[in-house]
Amino acid sequence: MNELLRFLETSYTAYQAVENAKAYLEAHGFTPLKETEVWQLAEHGKYYVTRNGSALIAFTVGEGEGFKIVASHTDSPCLKLKENPLTTTEDFRKLNVEPYGGGLWYTFFDRPLKLAGRLIGERGGALCAEPFVSDFLVTIPSLAVHMQREANEKFAPNPQIDLLPLIGMDELDFLRLLGNPVAFDLFAVPAVRPFRSGVNGEWISSPRIDNLSSVFGSLEALTGGETAGVCVAACLDSEEIGSRTRQGAGSDFLKNTLGRILQARGREDLGHAAAKSFLISLDNAHSLHPNHPEKCDPTNRAVLGGGIVIKGHAGGAYTTDALSAAVIKTIFSRAGVKYQTFFNRSDMRSGGTLGAISFGQAGILSADLGLAQLAMHSAVETFAERDYLELKKGLAAYYRSSLSFDGDRVTV
Repeated sequence: MNELLRFLETSYTAYQAVENAKAYLEAHGFTPLKETEVWQLAEHGKYYVTRNGSALIAFTVGEGEGFKIVASHTDSPCLKLKENPLTTTEDFRKLNVEPYGGGLWYTFFDRPLKLAGRLIGERGGALCAEPFVSDFLVTIPSLAVHMQREANEKFAPNPQIDLLPLIGMDELDFLRLLGNPVAFDLFAVPAVRPFRSGVNGEWISSPRIDNLSSVFGSLEALTGGETAGVCVAACLDSEEIGSRTRQGAGSDFLKNTLGRILQARGREDLGHAAAKSFLISLDNAHSLHPNHPEKCDPTNRAVLGGGIVIKGHAGGAYTTDALSAAVIKTIFSRAGVKYQTFFNRSDMRSGGTLGAISFGQAGILSADLGLAQLAMHSAVETFAERDYLELKKGLAAYYRSSLSFDGDRVTV
């Protein structure tokens, strides 16, 4: 668990998550590839490729046809700096930011925040990206209750007024502080260290549990032991803003990578391989909240400690259907993996995830899974350690399984 906790703490943005993932994969014998080069793949080889510095796809090459894919996302809600970010009120220097994703913004107040992301600079006549994490903290101070007596009854933060972090009191050249980059993608992100709670330390709280617990879980399963066939961990960016970027699930990154794997191996076209493949969309699920059980479905409610969550939705927000659920349940049951099911209340709007978008790109039988967690999109979220251990066990069983497809008949 210590490796997961370090990953959660130091993967401040998608850029740091990918840098940390690269280091982890290379320590386990994976070879980097570039999209701009022709790929030469060895049987039983282990590889990864990145795009935009914020998305990564790792895979192992084994015998057999089709792919076993786990797709997760590297980004989390935070506050993105605008161009010309410095603004001043009296002697206070503030940062002009805008929301990235749908954060629970009141939880960002009075927290330690870092600036993190990437800088674009010129090196040897070329524009190059470098990850950046500030060596200082910023914070967003609350307005005292004495100045807003209704705060405990109602408070809706205005993002242009209330969410601007303080960076200093003296005159400041912001670009010079960064080393004068040509451009930047920077975010104000929670810098809270992961911590355990509960009398037995059974719960873990941290920023970015959604969805870096899924990212690292897929990487641990991919590197941790036996795999069968071509196994893929697709860690994609931009899910929190709809996935419609060149590095998101709505792009051609996953589809092109699968096609290039086939091409390098001299195998059949992607349509043929997709019909023999399976995709797990791995993104976390809402646990029953102990103070608000009425917010959950009466018969399909996830709980911390209940095992891996299989998510369903009649409107297609999640890709799970009876066939894909049966595949997952069979794999997990044979491996002794604990699982549970989740549906939203029928009178509540469902959130979406990257599964339906990735599914549409590649046309692969798919199921939506995840960890149960509390406080989703908060600056600090919570999950149960035992569920993460079940997740690793379940993904490992999935990667070593032998799936055979004949139309709507699946042999597990």
